[in-house]
Amino acid sequence: MASARSRAAQPVGRGKVTGRLSKVFAFDAAGLNWPRAVAVLDAGLVPLFVFWAIGHQVYLLSALFGLLFAALSDPGGGYGHRALSVAAFTLVGAGVTALAFWIGAEAWGWMVLAAFVVTLAAGLAVAFGVHRFIDAMLLNVWFVVALGYEFGIHKAVHVTSHIWAQVLAWSGGAALWIAVTFLWWLIRGRTDRSQPFSELPGDNSRRKLTPPLILFAVIRAVVIGGTVALAFGLDLSHGSWIPIAAMVAMKPSLEQAALVSAQRLVGTLIGAVVAGLLLLVPTSEHGLRLFAVERGLEVVALVLLMHGAGIRFWNYSFYSAAIAAGALVLVDLPQPSDYAAEGYRLLWTLCGVGCSLVVLLLAGLLAKRTGTARPRPT
Repeated sequence: MASARSRAAQPVGRGKVTGRLSKVFAFDAAGLNWPRAVAVLDAGLVPLFVFWAIGHQVYLLSALFGLLFAALSDPGGGYGHRALSVAAFTLVGAGVTALAFWIGAEAWGWMVLAAFVVTLAAGLAVAFGVHRFIDAMLLNVWFVVALGYEFGIHKAVHVTSHIWAQVLAWSGGAALWIAVTFLWWLIRGRTDRSQPFSELPGDNSRRKLTPPLILFAVIRAVVIGGTVALAFGLDLSHGSWIPIAAMVAMKPSLEQAALVSAQRLVGTLIGAVVAGLLLLVPTSEHGLRLFAVERGLEVVALVLLMHGAGIRFWNYSFYSAAIAAGALVLVDLPQPSDYAAEGYRLLWTLCGVGCSLVVLLLAGLLAKRTGTARPRPT
């Protein structure tokens, strides 16, 4: 009789798992925006060919993220307001870029402290409105990515990177978006335009910092600081994948839906697997063939970021996967790759996602205790 009950319970358990997976990979056809994706691709081709021409591909990551995140931060409206807002975002991002590429070459203790402070400040930025909170979270993600990138290229003796050039590349990528929107504004007859990513909240009304919000911001900062200490303090091979995976997989706010949290986790794992497989391509290549393969992978990374811009609201899991894969490919492209390296990369990704999972469980407990309303996910 007990065995009969267990057999009856098995389909129910499988049904629950299948139902949750179907929600994680549910598609919203209305969320596809290929014109926006093509606009990001067209603009991204500019820094790609510029750095190919001058032979300094080490600065491509900063330029592409400056372009993509400037587009995400664009509030829409009158062109003057848009340009001023994106310029302010660019200025703050330039400071974050300088800090990341300066600290990334220093002792790991300074890296931990900087990661903690930046993550905490980004979490508390919700007090200035949801839109500014999104901007802060974008810069937080960029700081963690840039930190890992600088740490990797600092160990690669054949690669040279200058802080001022990285800042210039970031600023140039963001300025390119301002130029593109200016041309489009002229073509459209100088009319106002809605927010390019209209699905993102544009609310700038102030919010009160409640104890649960502050506590969750502190928890996130501790986790990111801890993953940075684990990755760089122990000098793990390709350890930068731990904080990057943790940051991408972690939900930015206490009130975000559990479904979006699961999609972030699944998307990060998919993106890491895709990036790992792509980075296996140049394993046995040398000379001119290696150069050609690396340039091809840079194009693939740009296409992945383009798809992220286009499918942001089609499916959040694949959006997270595209952004994670594009970022990880560009971060680890200057470093030699082999089969052992791929094992480390995937292992550290699991560690980073595991750290995020702990935070999500703690956040779920906090959300149940506060019973606050849940806004749309960012």
